[in-house]
Order: sequence, then structure tokens, then C-alpha cells
Amino acid sequence: MVNGAAKSLEDRLKQEAARLGFAACGIAPAADDNLRAQRLEQWLGEGCHGSMEWMETRLHHRRGPQSLWPEANAVIALGMSYAPAADPRTLERYPDRGRISVYAQGADYHDVIKRNLKALARWLVAEEPGAEVKVFVDTAPVMEKPLGQVAGLGWQGKHTNLVSRTHGSWLFLGAIYTTLNLTWDAPHADRCGSCTACQTACPTHAFPAPYRLDARRCISYLTIEHKGPVAEEFRAALGNRIYGCDDCLAACPWNSFAAAAQANRAFLPRAELTAPRLAELLALDDATFRTVFSGSPIKRIGRDRMVRNCLYAAGNSGDAGLVPVAQSLLDDPDPAVADAARWALDRLA
Repeated sequence: MVNGAAKSLEDRLKQEAARLGFAACGIAPAADDNLRAQRLEQWLGEGCHGSMEWMETRLHHRRGPQSLWPEANAVIALGMSYAPAADPRTLERYPDRGRISVYAQGADYHDVIKRNLKALARWLVAEEPGAEVKVFVDTAPVMEKPLGQVAGLGWQGKHTNLVSRTHGSWLFLGAIYTTLNLTWDAPHADRCGSCTACQTACPTHAFPAPYRLDARRCISYLTIEHKGPVAEEFRAALGNRIYGCDDCLAACPWNSFAAAAQANRAFLPRAELTAPRLAELLALDDATFRTVFSGSPIKRIGRDRMVRNCLYAAGNSGDAGLVPVAQSLLDDPDPAVADAARWALDRLA
């Protein structure tokens, strides 16, 4: 009871979401947003998505919730915290170690979030028999970040990711679409102000303007999505980043409110992924790679791309002790790995 009145469905929904480990929950309308769709079309038209063709092929579904599911009336936007205990940029001081993005150091967020989204969806259907629901996390053509802003979870910052006044830039996002007519939350106001910390933190200058990202220059894109050799103009800027990049997120001043204790325990880092030695990663074969990264989102990029990334890091390390293992990869069957080995040896020489 609240002030003598029964809790609304929306309040009970948010209470259950919190019980399931969601740090943020809000409700948005399911109607398409034509302005947002036009901006997405322009971004794709300029080629800023690089080789991520899947963004183009399902553009018609990305226009908004009802373009994907016309029967939807409301969107339940949800966030789980993965706030790190320390600033991930400190690992830059250890060039013999690989830097793995914070989000990939623990359990695969797809599995964790989807399991809890399904549990919340089952609860909602039990409360409102006849309600229809669909759950989404990352892999579907759903624009989670703008929906999160409309639902009041936070705002899309100048680095294009969602920023929360409570959780900083460290939220995994998911969504439940439903046919229920739920009461919407108020959209969140932009709180970036004149701050440009995320823009200036980017090593490859991937932000042509505030709120605009050119994925073709983004280290996360280059180390995860991009196949084949990385353009030479970016290789030195990769530093020792071997999977993703946290620099623009970590630079956000709002992170000072994101207590690491709020992070979901499933996302606590695995010891072997917090600061792995480049020499050990460079020695991986395919079978060992799959064993080491079992249960991690890193597994999907495969051994070849990981070793390619580690060779760029080796070339940037100045560590002559990595020369023998780089030499052993000069004849690697994967052309991108062999090319990266040649580049690393040139740098180390």
C-alpha cells in the first residue's frame, strides 16, 4: 500500500524489475518517432555504420517499435548496471597487457539480461492475462538508447550512449514491447551541458560532432565488428586495446555517481580477463581461444580477430620480448593476422 492506496501496475512492475536485478526501469510509448528515423537514415546514408550491413537491411524495423511490431502500445525500457570498481583507463600504463572493454570482462550480458527480461515478461502476463509481450536485448532491430531516453532512464550523451544521473555511462539496456496500455514516464532531459570530456577522450577522433559517432573510426568497431586488416592510420591509436574501448564512457563526469556496488554480480570481471598478458593471448589456437572465452561475448569474434588485435597491441608495446611470438605468426593462415604480425615486427624493430 502507498498512502493508503493500492500500488499501480506500473509501480509493481518497477518493483519486480528491481527484484530481478534491473537498476533502471521506465515506460515509453511504442509509436514510431519520424525525426529519430530520419536521423538514422542520414547516418546510414553517410556510411557511418561501416560494414555493419545488418543495420541497413532492417532499417524499416529500426524506425520505431510499431514498425517492428504494429500491435505494441508501450515499451518497458530496462537497464542493468555494470559499473566497474576502477577507471578502466589505468591499464594503459601496462602495455604488455591487453585492455578488454569492461562490458566483456564478465558473463555474456545477452544471456543474463534476456533471462531476466523473460522472467519480468512472465510476471507481467501473470498479472495481466491476455497481455502480449516481446523481449529484446541488443541483437534485435531495436533502438534501445533513444527509447531509454524517452522512458526516462537517462539521456543519449554526446558519445551517443545512454547516460544516467545515477549509473553514469554503465548501463546494459533491454526492452519489453507489450500490447498493454501502460502509463508512460516523462522523457529525460539532456544533462551534458557544455561538457566535451567524452569527445576529447576518443583516441581516433570518432566523433565528427557532439551526438554523432563515425563507427568507421571507433576502436570498438575496429576491434570487434571490422573484419580484415585495420587501416594503418588507426593502429598506433589502438594502444593495448584488444577488445572494445571504454575511453569515452570512462571520461563521463556522471560516472562519479555510479557506485560499483550497484553492478549486477553476473558482470563482475573474470580474473583472467581483467589484464591478460599479450604473450599468452598471441599463443592461442582456435580450440584454446574457445575454451578461454567460453561464456563471454568475446567468443563471437573468433581467434583470428583476437590475435590480430593483440598483434597491434604488441607492436605498440615496445616490448622486445614479444618479437618471437610475433615472428611465429608471420605465416598464419589468416591474412589479417599475418599482416598484423609484419606490422608489429616493424614497430618492435
